[in-house]
Amino acid sequence: MRKLILVQSLILAALAAVAQNAGSYTGTWEGKLNPGVELRIVFHIKDEGAGRISASADSPDQSAFGLKCDTAYIDANGLTIEMKSLRASYRGKLVGDTLIEGVFNQGMDLPLNLKKAGKATAKIRPQTPKPPFPYTSEDVNYDSKNPSVKLAATITIPQGKGPFPAALLITGSGPQNRDEELMGHKPFEVLADYLSRQGFIVLRADDRGVGKSTGDFSNATSADFADDVHGGIEYLLSRPEVDRKKIGLIGHSEGGMIAPMVAATRKDLDYLVLMAGPGVKITRLMEAQNAAVLKSSGVSEAAIIAYIPFYSKMMSVLVNETDSEKASAAARNTLQQFVSKTDTALLSELNLKDTSSHSTLLKTMDQQFRTPWLKYFLKFDPEPYLSKLKCKVLAINGGKDIQVLPSQNLSGIEKALRKSKTKTWEVAELPGLNHLFQQCTKCTVQEYQEIEETISPVALEYIGKWLNAHVK
Repeated sequence: MRKLILVQSLILAALAAVAQNAGSYTGTWEGKLNPGVELRIVFHIKDEGAGRISASADSPDQSAFGLKCDTAYIDANGLTIEMKSLRASYRGKLVGDTLIEGVFNQGMDLPLNLKKAGKATAKIRPQTPKPPFPYTSEDVNYDSKNPSVKLAATITIPQGKGPFPAALLITGSGPQNRDEELMGHKPFEVLADYLSRQGFIVLRADDRGVGKSTGDFSNATSADFADDVHGGIEYLLSRPEVDRKKIGLIGHSEGGMIAPMVAATRKDLDYLVLMAGPGVKITRLMEAQNAAVLKSSGVSEAAIIAYIPFYSKMMSVLVNETDSEKASAAARNTLQQFVSKTDTALLSELNLKDTSSHSTLLKTMDQQFRTPWLKYFLKFDPEPYLSKLKCKVLAINGGKDIQVLPSQNLSGIEKALRKSKTKTWEVAELPGLNHLFQQCTKCTVQEYQEIEETISPVALEYIGKWLNAHVK
C-alpha cells in the first residue's frame, strides 16, 4: 500500500510540475526567423488544464494568421509544437519568465528565440487598396481540374456593361494566399485593383491547402498547380461577364513558369504576362540565383566561383538519385571532396569551416531536395512550353532581380518565343526593380520587407499599357 501511495504521489508531483510549466508557457510569444529575409513568427499557447496545452501560429509578415498547430506539449525537454500541413516544428526551452530559446525546422533548422509579447500586427503598406472601389468584388469557389481540390478565390468585376477581358493571377513559389501576401505586402491585391480599374475582370485564388482552399500543398508539384489554373480558366469561361475571347494568365515567378505550361495545352487563351517567370532550365537559374544572392550578402567572388560547381553537383546528386541511402552517401562524398580541395578562408566565408556546419548543410539539403515540389521544379525546362505558345506574350523582369537574373532569363524567353507561333510578344527589363518589382536601393532579398512600395507604378503601368494595346 505504501508503495502504491509513493508512486501515486510521484505521479501527482510530476503532473503538478507539468501544469506549472504549462502556465509558464501560455500566452503570446513572438520571434524572428532569418532564412535569408527576416520573418516574424508568433505562437499563441493556451493552457487546456491537466498539463495539456494547445497552440496556433501567425506569420504576420506573410499575413498568415491562425495557422493550425497539430501537436503542442511540454515535457522534460521543454516545448514542442508541430505543424504537419507545413512540415514544420518548433522546439524550445523556457529561460526565465519571458524568453523561450529554441529551433524552428521546416526542411532546415533555424534558431528561433521567442519573447513574450502582446498581439502582433502586420505592417501597413501604403499601396494596399482601400474602399470605395469602382468595381465589384465577390468571394467565389470552384474546382481544380482535379475535382478533389476546391479553390477559394476573389473575382473583381469592373462597373458597366460587359463582357470584359479577364486575367487569372498565378502566385509564385511557396504557400501563398490569393493576395500573394509576403511581409505585409499584398502584390496581387494591388495588381487586381489596378487591372480592374483598367476594365479587366481579375480572378485570384488561395493556393491549394492555403486559406480557404482545400488540398495538400506539401505534396503538390508545379504540375498540380497547373491543374488548379485550368480550373480557374474553366470558372472564368462560366461567367457571363467574361469576354471568352480575351482570357489571359498573369504569373509571377513560379507562376510565370506555370502559365506557359497551361497555355501550351489550350487554344482558348488570348495572352500571358510573365513577371520574372523562368526562361531557362531551373538548374541554370538556381546556379545564377545562388551566385547573385551570395554576392549581395558580401561573399567574395573567389568563394562564389568555388561554391557554384559544388552546389550544382549536389543538386544533381540529390535530385537524380532515387535511392535515399545512395543519395546521402554521394552527397557526403561530394562535400568531403569540396572541403578537401577548397581553401579554409573560402570555406569560412561559406560557413563550411567545421564538421558541425557540414552536418547541418547535408541534413538541410537532403530534406529540401527530397520534397516532391523541388524534385519536379529542379528538373524543369521552360523552353519546350514557351516554344509551343500561340497566344500573345509579355515577359518582364526587374533589372535588379537577384532571384531570376534578367539578362540570362529574358534572353532565354526571347529565344524560345522566336521558335513559337505567337505573332505578338515582347520582353522587357524594367530598370531598378527587384524580384517583387519594387524600386530597390540595396536590392537584396532582405530589403523586400524594408521597402514600403508593394509594386512599382512603373511595372503596373507597363503591364497596363501592353494589355490596353494588345488585349482591350
